[in-house]
Amino acid sequence: MKAIEFCDVGFSYEEKGTFAINGLNFSVEEGEFVAVLGHNGSGKSTLARLSNGLLMPDRGVVRIFGQTATAKNLYDVRRNVGIVFQNPDNQTVASVVEDDVAFGAENIAVPREEIGVRVQEALRAVGMEEFRGATVSRLSGGQKQRVAIAGVLALRPRIMILDEATAMLDPRGRREIVDVVTRLNREEKITVVLVTHFMEEALLADRAIVMNRGEIVMTGAPAEIFRRRDALTAYNLSLPRILRICEALRRGGMEIEDTLEGETLAKEIVTCVSGQNT
Repeated sequence: MKAIEFCDVGFSYEEKGTFAINGLNFSVEEGEFVAVLGHNGSGKSTLARLSNGLLMPDRGVVRIFGQTATAKNLYDVRRNVGIVFQNPDNQTVASVVEDDVAFGAENIAVPREEIGVRVQEALRAVGMEEFRGATVSRLSGGQKQRVAIAGVLALRPRIMILDEATAMLDPRGRREIVDVVTRLNREEKITVVLVTHFMEEALLADRAIVMNRGEIVMTGAPAEIFRRRDALTAYNLSLPRILRICEALRRGGMEIEDTLEGETLAKEIVTCVSGQNT
């Protein structure tokens, strides 16, 4: 079943202005993990906000589990689609972790007893149970973002969208968030749309799409996308770090094949060095 479906969707931020999204046809299957890539201004965040009902299309149709998103059914759309944004501080509404996680559920009138259960489950899912009574402002960036994800999970959405949710975090914080999201997708079967400019994160997705000027210009398995070096360069995207390392090693004289697996690369390096020493 299609979790998200865009049918000839167009959207402009200005009346009679240039379309930020133009004639977009796009879908995500239930349970799928999709990475959305593209340079700044390519339409990634607009796609995310249209999927959640924060924006409504100027033309075309957005469907969530077969239901057309309209101004009249935004409540149902947003119960199904949770979204986590870039800056965790901008998503904090309460000073204590458990109150912050409970906020969304309270606003959709979940019974008090049920809220307690949901908060506990959500904090367990993101590995923040021991911080239930902690002050949010004293947490690290990665921990704050995990709390934001827990707040979305307490709503029990079927789809989770992360709009550059790791952009302001250090490498450790990014790894924490990506690990949590990947596990939620694999174990809880939550549909995930990850908007990111970190190519390494896209490697974990089932499918990657590349956007440019409001249109999808490439789509496929991440490994397929990253083989198209010239196309990526044309759209101002870089290669994942591991492929850049492969290229650097080849320039240094090692006969290394491209790989997206760190263990495979390590074995190739050992083989190459061993051959040179014999």
